[in-house]
Amino acid sequence: MIELYYWPTPNGHKITLFLEETGLPYRIVPVDIGRGAQFAPAFLEIAPNNRIPAIVDHRPADGGEPLSVFESGAILVYLAEKTGRFLPPEGRTRVRTLEWLFWQVGGLGPMAGQAHHFLHYAPERCAYAEKRYLDEVSRLYAVLDRRLERHPFLAGEDYSIADMACYPWIVSHARQNQDLAAFPALARWFRAIAERPATVRAYAWKDRIGRRGATVDEEARRHLFGQSAVTVRPADGS
Repeated sequence: MIELYYWPTPNGHKITLFLEETGLPYRIVPVDIGRGAQFAPAFLEIAPNNRIPAIVDHRPADGGEPLSVFESGAILVYLAEKTGRFLPPEGRTRVRTLEWLFWQVGGLGPMAGQAHHFLHYAPERCAYAEKRYLDEVSRLYAVLDRRLERHPFLAGEDYSIADMACYPWIVSHARQNQDLAAFPALARWFRAIAERPATVRAYAWKDRIGRRGATVDEEARRHLFGQSAVTVRPADGS
């Protein structure tokens, strides 16, 4: 049994996509990041960066104590190796899969996240930041489109954890001011993944856990955007 500490964000969806594709038994543990649940001591024991997702594998391959894993890319690799699915054990396709997985973790996610922030959550408009991140997101979309002109999926012929990592960030293309019609190969790939039954089941969690609306109130702003070193090391030493 996998315990998935989750909230329906792009990074959270990556893991439900994998779990639904493989049928690996799992249990959702909601972590309401808008109400500060990510700072609970019990959660920090398994996710020291106070971010979702994180997992606890209660039946790890070594037969030992439950094993926790944090960071979405690391979780995808761990689960792929555990199940033998969506990541080849060796060879060139494994290399391509890991390239595109790390490309998402280091590029698409952070850049799209910053675009979201400055377009929708920043307390004041900043034209330079908006243009900076929107331009970079459009460049990254073009990189994906060029790759997908030559291959049905990012690693080649087969669906992989690289696709699962990237897809949730493209779901929010409208909020990133990106028109998929400008990226036809990417649009074809996006439709193909959206139609997979496992994708439909994975995204059903958004409604099942009763996520609050898109409006971010002052409490949520404090928890999501107001963090610094003091969050990790409070002045009182607690």
